[in-house]
Amino acid sequence: MPTVKNWQLGREMAYPYEAKYPARQFAFVFNTNRCIACQTCTMACKSTWTFSRGQELMWWNNVETKPYGGYPQNWDAKILSMLDRQNPGGQVWDAQAEGGPYGVFRGKTIFEAAQTSARPEGARVLGYLPTDEEWRFPNIYEDVARETGTAEPAPRSYPQRAELPEHATWFFYLQRLCNHCTYPACLAACPRKAIYKRKEDGIVLIDQERCRGYRRCVEACPYKKPMFRSTTRVSEKCIACYPRVTGQDPLTEGQPMETRCMTSCVGKIRIQGLVEIGEDGAWAREPQNPIYFLVHEAKVGLPLYPQLGTSPNGYYIPPRWAPRPYLRQMFGPGVDHALEAYAAPSRELLAVLSLVRATQRIIHRFEIQEGPKVFEREINGRPWAMYNDTIIGFDKRGHEIVRTTVEEPIHVREARHANSI
Repeated sequence: MPTVKNWQLGREMAYPYEAKYPARQFAFVFNTNRCIACQTCTMACKSTWTFSRGQELMWWNNVETKPYGGYPQNWDAKILSMLDRQNPGGQVWDAQAEGGPYGVFRGKTIFEAAQTSARPEGARVLGYLPTDEEWRFPNIYEDVARETGTAEPAPRSYPQRAELPEHATWFFYLQRLCNHCTYPACLAACPRKAIYKRKEDGIVLIDQERCRGYRRCVEACPYKKPMFRSTTRVSEKCIACYPRVTGQDPLTEGQPMETRCMTSCVGKIRIQGLVEIGEDGAWAREPQNPIYFLVHEAKVGLPLYPQLGTSPNGYYIPPRWAPRPYLRQMFGPGVDHALEAYAAPSRELLAVLSLVRATQRIIHRFEIQEGPKVFEREINGRPWAMYNDTIIGFDKRGHEIVRTTVEEPIHVREARHANSI
């Protein structure tokens, strides 16, 4: 099996195909601290793409409550358990080793574990097919909390106080869609070669003409985002609203636009973009690209289960109140730095976070105009100050598309009537 460089793992890994990379890669960052689980993103995606017969249980975008919720149920616990059985005690990170931004992962990926497991002949990826029962409840265990130190859901009365850095009783919302991975497990597993990454933006698609519904992609994807449609007997998945990303929506006059789930986000947790990819598959340095900045400069955006080896292009700012061990197994050893940086954001990070959901267009570059100091205090024993800087976002042509300030402006309306609001 060929080897490819996985920068998230800090090392080379086995993958069924030679490495090929798009010119730019579709990527996104979600701030889990802001999500209110309103499911507006879920319904926006559903009403756009999966409203037809045979798609009733297809939720390309979903928001689930961790640690107990999942769609399909236990999707992450199952694949992590399978990997641990293949490599008992070996699924560990060496956070001190040089090689990647989070250290080096010493364990086995789903591609490497498949070579030593008792899988069917020709199986390239370690995975499993969810049962019909596991697909039936997309919102199971919503808002069910866990008490730290136990494996059972917390009682309905919560006597412990909710205090940072870790709440005694906790849950958080995890927003999910296809990660459009650099090394997709679905693509690796498909015997028909019906799955491909677009050269222009790295979006992963399924060729509906070539697909024969073998469901190898459903079995292989550790995130379980390809889904089988019984009426057409083929698999379907999130397409990243690529007509919008390529600028085909008339609202933006030919400029790249964010996806339906992104633009409908009420909690303002989502930002997406396109990052330039180098010849070795790593991101080319673009410190003024907001996605690059959040992932590689501020390092607050972390990949979801990077140890699986797919190099996902979906990134998350972890929730501040959840137990650190749980977050580390989900997002890797970069969690501690990410939470520290987010709790006391730098002047530049605070400005970039203000761009989240500030426009429906994709921001390719930002600039910051410094403003006055408006607030100061101590955070974790250190002085911290907030400045009312202005941040400006530009499209791929260099045209300004958004301008906002760190402090939200207050508009006082004149009361013209006794019951004016």
